[in-house]
Amino acid sequence: MSAAGSGNGLGGALGLLHRLEDGLLTLTLGVILLLAPLQIFLRNFFDASIPWGDPLLRVLVLWVGMLGALVATRGRRQISIDLLSQVAGKRVRSGALVVTGLFTAAVCAVVAYHSARFVASEIEYGTAAFAGVPAWSCEIVIPAAFAVIALRHALHAVGELRSLLAGPTLEER
Repeated sequence: MSAAGSGNGLGGALGLLHRLEDGLLTLTLGVILLLAPLQIFLRNFFDASIPWGDPLLRVLVLWVGMLGALVATRGRRQISIDLLSQVAGKRVRSGALVVTGLFTAAVCAVVAYHSARFVASEIEYGTAAFAGVPAWSCEIVIPAAFAVIALRHALHAVGELRSLLAGPTLEER
């Protein structure tokens, strides 16, 4: 049974996080799919538009990208170069997954940290993105998503390391 489907607190929290990610991604993409054609329609037929529509669409594209990355890393479906799996044995592949997972986690953690510092400065300066919306509320997805991605890669790497240290299975002998 998967961690998200188990009855313990962590599994429930993971399931809630997955539903939240999916819901936000669906909602964000839905708003884009409604607002973008509406803007085009208003421009073409009424020579008008919603003044905050274009800036909001840009922010929503950022959110869709970050939420999409979260969903991809959740299922280990992110873009990767997988040459090693074609030419190396399972233990070498596992070792490579540990190294790349920890490296990716470290890079994502650094990005999360510095983007959180940036968001904090936006809160401090009170910058507005559009229509009085605080800029930090549009940008908060960056440190949040990178922090979760870093955690997921670290957990995947640790899981891979545990299986590597456990030794080969009967099928691999």
